[in-house]
This record gives sequence, structure tokens and C-alpha cells, in this order.
Amino acid sequence: MATQDNLKTADPARVWSIDIIVSEGFVLTEMSAVVEVLRIANRVLAQPPFKWTMRSLQGGRVGCKAGLSVDTEPFAVKPAADFAFFLGNSDPDHPGLSLGRVISSYTSRGGKVYLLAEAAARYIRDQGGAAGRLTTHWENSALLRERMGLNDSSHALASEDGLVVTCAGMGSTVDIVLALVGRLTSAAAQMTVANIMLHEQVRDFSSLQPFAGAKPTITGDSDLDHCIRIMQDNIEEPVPISEIVDELGISTRSLERKFKTFLGTTPNGFYREMRLSKANNLLLNTTMSVREIGLACGFPNGFSSLYKSFFGITPFTLRKRRRLGRTVPEISSKPENSEGSLAFLMHFAPPFHGNQTQTLTVER
Repeated sequence: MATQDNLKTADPARVWSIDIIVSEGFVLTEMSAVVEVLRIANRVLAQPPFKWTMRSLQGGRVGCKAGLSVDTEPFAVKPAADFAFFLGNSDPDHPGLSLGRVISSYTSRGGKVYLLAEAAARYIRDQGGAAGRLTTHWENSALLRERMGLNDSSHALASEDGLVVTCAGMGSTVDIVLALVGRLTSAAAQMTVANIMLHEQVRDFSSLQPFAGAKPTITGDSDLDHCIRIMQDNIEEPVPISEIVDELGISTRSLERKFKTFLGTTPNGFYREMRLSKANNLLLNTTMSVREIGLACGFPNGFSSLYKSFFGITPFTLRKRRRLGRTVPEISSKPENSEGSLAFLMHFAPPFHGNQTQTLTVER
């Protein structure tokens, strides 16, 4: 189980278990955000650290308003997952959102719970208000205010209250899951996943929900953003930190404090992880030699040893395992589904041919 003390782990072989809780009418945007961020993180990291299971009250097939269905397993009586994401619903009054006991079954065992949008709103309603420490999507805040006079929820993207995290959901779900990836792996891995998703800014929990356009940043700090862009532009020939601070016009100590505050690491550590993440991507997706990859990522010497110290596996072993198809961990959606895929049921109505059904299988 995840606790506040063991959220960050140095064990590269650790696999984190995540339950994704859905009810009929779940929000597809939020489900895909959770699954895709985890899937891409598994792809870019040498040792895939995440496995997930789709769950619902009774198990079986559960559909969303977009016409897609997903196979689920029933709730576990004693859940063993480290984290649980409770997805929002197109119907804020859906009875499937009343899951107080299920939430408690996770938190009582040390599991961290993320309540998205309508799931968060139902939790706030059941708590009798937010007292400024809980959040939900601004539309749900308006409903709570109009229906029940509850107007004290936060307008932040997410609010953390012990083992319960209430979230705005929708598109910000990507930020929430990316934040979790960063906490469990590294800031560089988080940024690699964000870049693959073309997600320019990873917003922190305190960011306000947007009601109008705002200038995008990477971290919310202009000096730190500038530093990271310099690093991104100089992977093959790393720029010394002393030169970067001269470009920024700040002291080395000031830059170190910013990295510690926003990213939980040091400038050199972040730069090294960024280059290792780039090297890992090249290992997985190109035919370049290990030597060529080391040079391309600013490691003229000792690349293999450094890679193993960070990822827990040598570059050569990683490639061998990839060729044998042994790097993807077991991920559960429903026992009868083929390994490593999610099966969705799509309903559509072509002209003059009546309603038809098509199964879409998405490979992880």
C-alpha cells in the first residue's frame, strides 16, 4: 500500500497497483487520461512500474455516454491497490457515485484515493461541505452552491487531504496522473511522458481551474522554465550549470532552491535524468548502437553503468528483453481479455443498416 512515507521509492523493480473505478456513464476523457499516462510511463521506463485494473460495483461491462464500454472486475472486499482513481460521471446524481464505504476500504489500508470531478462533488456533498480544503470541477461547484448552498470548495485543480485527493477531473486528470508519475519515478520521466503526450505544462495541484486563457509555463517559475528549455536544447553537449545560471542572471544557490521546491531534485540530477530518459527512449525506439546513444545524450564515457544505476538494468539487457517481449508487466482489465489490451464495445448506426456493434481493442 502507498503511504506518505513510501510514495517515493528508489527500487526500480517496484510495481505500483492502481484501481480505476467506473460507473455507468463514466467520463471517457478521464479514463483515457489515467490509462494513457500510465501506459506511456510503462513504455518509456526500463522497468514498467504500473499495473492497473478497471473496477465497478458489480463488475462486468460498463459504458460511457460516448458509446464505448469497458470490461471491469467487481470491487475487492479488501483492496490491495496502492492507488484508486474514482472517475467522474456524465450524471452528477448517479447513485454509483455514492461510494463512501468503498473509499474508506482503500484509505483504511493505506491506499491513496483520487476523486475526479463528480466523484469529488459527491464526496464534498456527503461530507457536508469542503471547508476550503476540497475541490471539484467548477461546474459541480456551481451545482453544489445552487442546490445545497455549499460554496466553500476550492477552485484549484486538486486538493490533497490526507489519503484523499479531490480533483477537478476532465483535462486536468492528465496533470494529476503526471504528478503521480513524477512522485513515484522522477521529474525527468514525468517530463518525457508529458512531451510524448504534447502536454506542454504540467500544472501543480494549486493551479486554478482555467476560466480563460493563460500563458503556459512548464513549472510556473520563469527562471526554472528557461533553465529547463536550455537543458532540453543541449542534450548531446550538456551545458555546465555555472553557464546556465549566468544566462539566467541568478545564483547557483537560487537555482538549486527552485529545483528543490518545484521538482524535488537538483539541477545536475534533473539534467542527468533528462538525458537518461532521452537515452532510454532511443534504446526502445531506434536501432542506434548503445555507444551512439550514449554520445547522443551527452555520455561519452560510462553510459552503460550510469544507465544501470538509474534504471536497474543494462541497456543491452533491456534491448534483449524487448526483443523477447518480456518488459510489459501484467495489467488486468478482465480475465478473459487478451493480455496487454483493453477491449471497448463501440455502438454505432451506419445509414440504412440499423444499429451495429464493433469491438475496439487498444493495445497497451
